[in-house]
Amino acid sequence: MTNGTSRAGFYRPEERIRLGISACLLGEKVRYDAGHKRDAFLVNTLGEFVEWVGVCPEVECGLGVPREPMRLEGSADSPHLVTIKTRRDLTAQMAEWAEGRVKELEQENICGFVFKSRSPSSGMARVKVYDANGVPAPTGTGMFARAFMDHFPLLPVEDEGRLNDPLLRENFIERVFTLKRYRDYLNNDGSRGGLVEYHTDHKLLIMAHSVEIYRSLGRLVADSKAMAAKDLQQAYQEQLTRALALLPTVRKHVNVLQHIMGYFKKLLSADEKKELLQIIEQYRSQLVPLVVPITLLAHYVRKFEVDYLRRQFYLHPHPDELKLRNHA
Repeated sequence: MTNGTSRAGFYRPEERIRLGISACLLGEKVRYDAGHKRDAFLVNTLGEFVEWVGVCPEVECGLGVPREPMRLEGSADSPHLVTIKTRRDLTAQMAEWAEGRVKELEQENICGFVFKSRSPSSGMARVKVYDANGVPAPTGTGMFARAFMDHFPLLPVEDEGRLNDPLLRENFIERVFTLKRYRDYLNNDGSRGGLVEYHTDHKLLIMAHSVEIYRSLGRLVADSKAMAAKDLQQAYQEQLTRALALLPTVRKHVNVLQHIMGYFKKLLSADEKKELLQIIEQYRSQLVPLVVPITLLAHYVRKFEVDYLRRQFYLHPHPDELKLRNHA
């Protein structure tokens, strides 16, 4: 694979993964009231593994700190950004800045973005939009967040509120690390053979998200000689992105765990098989977290040196220190 990767599935990129983030989440005092919304997990825990690129749309587009609060008004599809008291329309100012800023971010090599929830500039979903009668509905998207997602449709995005959900948190971080490995493949290799290796290493991870897209990607890689290299790389990333956007479920994980167990049917003793089946069933019943069957299977992978499984990033898709699979 790429540098920073071992065949046991562990991955430490040579360079820290770069992620965009709403600057207030880093503790920068850039909010309308000169405060911040520092997020301890993002700064202290995930921050050990990523390099943050802070963005504050309001400050960067020329508004001061402190400043008058603002909100979205009109339609959810094309809202206006208006200050609440003085009724100043900042839509054009924010839109012009956002258009330029997303182009600048192309040079930052970021692998995703964490937005500030419910912000009229940075909220990725459920932002309040006020109608002509002043009645709000949580149907909008912040102006900068919309511009960013339109410009970078294949990048993982989340807001800090949704990241409080353990499943969404794990999925976002898994997508970020998987994208970084894909970029490493593109930068260090980019060949059809390299894509076959990348796909092989990620088969079980993709299967945990979508069996259908897993099969579709297999066909794409098998028929790769029929496509130009750039078209193949783009098509693969688009399908990979669609797959990883689908949340794994307990049922999907159990399917993959049983698939892995099949590699040991002639290697395990009767008692070992019984124990493994019991642990998988306990996970199915949500009595133990995913990390429990994963740890036992990883032990057998090392013990019996099953090369195909040693390559699988499903067993270690992100740093174990983040403890993302420790929730039941």
